[in-house]
Amino acid sequence: MNDFLSRFQLLQPSATRISGNKRQAAVLIPIVRRPQPGLLLTQRSAMLRKHAGQVAFPGGAVDDSDESLIAAALREAWEEVAIPPDSVNVIGTLPPVDSVTGFQVTPVVGIIPPDLPYHACEDEVAAVFEMPLMEALTLGRYHPLDIHRRGNAHRVWLSWYQHYFVWGMTAGIIRELALQISVEP
Repeated sequence: MNDFLSRFQLLQPSATRISGNKRQAAVLIPIVRRPQPGLLLTQRSAMLRKHAGQVAFPGGAVDDSDESLIAAALREAWEEVAIPPDSVNVIGTLPPVDSVTGFQVTPVVGIIPPDLPYHACEDEVAAVFEMPLMEALTLGRYHPLDIHRRGNAHRVWLSWYQHYFVWGMTAGIIRELALQISVEP
C-alpha cells in the first residue's frame, strides 16, 4: 500500500486533452487498505437502461447539490454500495475521461478500510467484488480493440478477472492508473 501511495502522489498525471463533453460525472476508485491492497469494483444491474451488466466503479452524474466532483463520487459510492463518505481517504484524481454517453468523467482515487460492509443498491448494482490491486495494475492484462463509431476511431481496452469482463471506460481508467504509477518496468 505504501508503495502505491508514494507512486500515486509523486508521479502526477500528464496534461489532459480538451474535452468535448460538458456534462460532469465522477467515479470513485476505491482502493482497499490491506497488506495486499484490493481494487473494489461493481457489476451494474442487468435491469439498467445504460451500461447494464458492465463492470464499473461506483459513480455517476454530478448533482446540483454536490459541492465538487469529489463530493459527487463519494455520494454515488454511498448510494450504490454504502461506502460512508467519511471512511474514504481521498488521495487525488486522475485526468477526466470522455464517455460515449456525453459525460466528462473524473476518476477520484480513495483509500477505504478493509472491514467495510458493502450493501449494493439492488436497483443499480448486481455484484460488488474486489480485484487484487497489483493484478489490476498489470498492463499486460489489457488488450486493445479499435472500433469505429460515428466516423471516429476509438480504442477500447478489454480484460477479464475471474468471471467478470472488464472493458471500456473502467478498463481504460485502471490502465491509465497503471501507466501513471509505472508498476511495470
